[in-house]
Amino acid sequence: MMFVIISVILTSLTLNVTAKDKIVFADAGWGSIRFHNEVARVIIEKGYEYPTGVISGSTATTFLGLEQGDIDAYMEVWTNDLGEIYYPALEKGTISQVSVNYNDNSQGLYVPTYVIEGDQERNIQPQAPDLKTVKDLEKYWELFPDAENPSKGRIYGSPPGWTIDRILRTKIKSYGLDQYFNCFSPGSTSALSAVIVGAYEKGEPIVAYFWEPSWVVGMLDMTLLEEPPYSDKKWHEAETFDCAFKKMDIAIAVNQELPERAPEVVKFLSHYHTSSNMTSKALSYMRENEVDARKAALWFLRNREDVWTQWIPEKITKKIKTAI
Repeated sequence: MMFVIISVILTSLTLNVTAKDKIVFADAGWGSIRFHNEVARVIIEKGYEYPTGVISGSTATTFLGLEQGDIDAYMEVWTNDLGEIYYPALEKGTISQVSVNYNDNSQGLYVPTYVIEGDQERNIQPQAPDLKTVKDLEKYWELFPDAENPSKGRIYGSPPGWTIDRILRTKIKSYGLDQYFNCFSPGSTSALSAVIVGAYEKGEPIVAYFWEPSWVVGMLDMTLLEEPPYSDKKWHEAETFDCAFKKMDIAIAVNQELPERAPEVVKFLSHYHTSSNMTSKALSYMRENEVDARKAALWFLRNREDVWTQWIPEKITKKIKTAI
């Protein structure tokens, strides 16, 4: 009888120790948040032994889920884009920002680097060696002919309907480039990606709007053309937009209750920090190898121990290395 009682007690204690609440992540629909979700989930599952889950939805619905507690962690809060709801939530205390995942994100007009520097391996000579800035494009407009109007060059802009479409067209006019270029809007993100990759594979000049992190920038050697430093006046008052896009903190936020429920996990997330380049490389890996975000996360964890081992204690590191 004594043996049975001890066994029951031990079983009860074991259950109490191992039974941990599920930690739920937000999937707001884009590739980079899915990649970072999976990196965090592997570390939490294998290292801290918490079950994890994901709730998918739009940016607005998943952020609401974070505030209400249906979602515990948001690995990519684009703080400028969500400013109207993000900062009030921080002030109310319904969520907490625990880290900045990365803050070197960029967007603007890109050209393949071989246009400027050439590519010896592909026998491509430099065609615009002095091209450094957006304004410099006026000297090289003939390199980028518009097939529908050869008297001007073509800049590939954003898909129609995006806010950035209006901004880009205003930028081009403010820089005086409308005298030399037409702004062409591809029908979709995939169409824009396809035209850039198509030109790149042929070694042809192209100038196009894009952003990073993205698989396109991760897979291809592209150069972002320089612009004057970001200016609130040019962006919000004059609305000429003839300056660089404002970089933003891509934050990691958690629901207010997670620090009490899983303090060690929140401590890990507070050390989580990557870069736009790392993220682009992961997205490129997913694209080139046709794998999902979980496999990309495992690839990252196996190849970038110099990064993620800085986020967690050594005993957790050992568990993860054994598991993957």
